[in-house]
Amino acid sequence: MSRRKALLRRLAIGGGLLLFVYVVVEIVLAGRGVPPLPPAQTPIELRGGHVLNNHITTKSWSFDYDRARLSPDGLSGSVDGVRNGIVFRKGKPYLRISAKHITVNISTLDFTAVGKVHIERIDDPEKRSFDTDLVTWTNDAKVLRMAHPSYVHSGGQTLVITNITVNFDDDSIRLGKVSGGVELHR
Repeated sequence: MSRRKALLRRLAIGGGLLLFVYVVVEIVLAGRGVPPLPPAQTPIELRGGHVLNNHITTKSWSFDYDRARLSPDGLSGSVDGVRNGIVFRKGKPYLRISAKHITVNISTLDFTAVGKVHIERIDDPEKRSFDTDLVTWTNDAKVLRMAHPSYVHSGGQTLVITNITVNFDDDSIRLGKVSGGVELHR
C-alpha cells in the first residue's frame, strides 16, 4: 500500500507542477493575441457627413486631403494637406480652399485652417483669390474669418488687407485696413 500511496503522491505533485507551469506561461503570454484593427478603407460615418478614401464631406464643407486623424469619439480631428476643399453656401459650392493643416469640429462643423491657405470663389468671373495663414469657419453663424493679413489677388493686382470677415447669411463683407494699389477700368 505504501508503494501505491507514493505513486499517487508523485502524480499529484507532478500534476500540481504542470498546472503551476501552465498558469505562469498563460500569464506571461496574455495580451499577445490582440486582433488587428479593421482596414482603413472602411467608411467612418459622421453626423451629417462621412470620411472615405482621403475625402471628408459634411453638409457645410468637404475636403480632399493627404492625411486625417479623428479623435476616438469622432467629434474632432485634424486634416493635413487639404486640396480641393469646398465651402457650401445654401447647399451649393461657393468657395474652394486649400490649406496645409485644418482642425475640424465634426459636432459643430466648424474648422480652422492654418499654414499656407488659399481661397478662391467658384465661378468668379473676376478670378479673385485670397492667400493667408489663418482662416476660421463658424458654421452656426455662417461666418468665414481671415484674422491675419490676407493677400487679395484680382487680375494681376494685389491688395493686402489686415483682416476679412465674410458673413454668408446676410451677404456682408467686412474689411480691415487695406494697403496696396488697384487700377480701376470703366
